[in-house]
Amino acid sequence: MKNDLLHIGPITIYGYGLMIAIGIIAAYQVLVTRAEKRLLNPSHISSITLWGVLGGFLGAKLLYWITQGKNIMNHPEMLWDISSGFVVYGGILGGILTGYIYCKIKGFNFLQHLDLFVPSIALAQGFGRIGCLLAGCCYGEETHGWFGITFHESELAPNGVKLIPTQIIESVFSFGLFFVLIHLAKRKRTDGFIASLYLLLYSLGRFIIEFYRGDIIRGSVGILSTTQFISLLLIIGTCLIMLVKSYQTLRHRNA
Repeated sequence: MKNDLLHIGPITIYGYGLMIAIGIIAAYQVLVTRAEKRLLNPSHISSITLWGVLGGFLGAKLLYWITQGKNIMNHPEMLWDISSGFVVYGGILGGILTGYIYCKIKGFNFLQHLDLFVPSIALAQGFGRIGCLLAGCCYGEETHGWFGITFHESELAPNGVKLIPTQIIESVFSFGLFFVLIHLAKRKRTDGFIASLYLLLYSLGRFIIEFYRGDIIRGSVGILSTTQFISLLLIIGTCLIMLVKSYQTLRHRNA
């Protein structure tokens, strides 16, 4: 695994950035195709995407700064490094919040649009984790199993030892989640169902995968990593919301 993929004169193509770009492009193409089938205004979809990406970037960076508070106090120059240091959950929550604000201003159905967007988010995450594999970040614990991967030129992951391929596991998981959501979204469902299912399944997957992560600099809350703590909150919150909405739907039908 190598992050420096190609050199064109003074320009270097990095694997992490390339995978992020491919993920965004692929996700956007899927998004536009599905939006056209639902007769939604493409200009608004593009605007929500743009603001969502910006909000996601800021959210991912902000949550990283929060988890790295002590290190930043000792090394304030970390604040100016915008090329690395992101937390996925911050990106998800930041993007959703930005999309909510946009829909609220424009008077759109937020949950309907969120249902449209979340499969593409899962798709982009699948490519993003391939970028993590190339860069060596988000690596797993040391293992002696046959499935372990070994880095040799990584600036982030330990080199020369077999590690659990958490990047590959989460990439496959994200791609699988994308296909499940796309399949379920083909049938008319209550607004917010696909989004809730995404948050629930992704949070469950991340909670489990976190047990095998080897990068311990991401902060913790008690015995849980920061990501596991957020996952647990989202699992509980999403389940409660789904139960309330199911009760309201059932009550409405029986009224």
